[in-house]
Amino acid sequence: MEAGIRELKNHLSRYIRRIEAGERIAMTAHGRIVAELVPPGAGASRAARSRLADLVATVLVRPPVEVGDPLEHWPEIRLPAGTAKSLIDRDRGDA
Repeated sequence: MEAGIRELKNHLSRYIRRIEAGERIAMTAHGRIVAELVPPGAGASRAARSRLADLVATVLVRPPVEVGDPLEHWPEIRLPAGTAKSLIDRDRGDA
């Protein structure tokens, strides 16, 4: 979630409750993220977070709706070396 400084100041109790519940709040000033409010102890585990978690925390992406690996049931495709390049070149008319 993202909120401006004035919004945070005017509704501080509401945002504190959300942070206590585990939510991260990105604080913005003039539309730019300047700080992140997190539950206690959440900052200590920042080094262990994934890149996706960092992007979610800065509100650049939304977290996935479903849990698990979205590619789990996709078939594994193996092509001989150079096959993809030749297909792309042919598609572009370079072959």
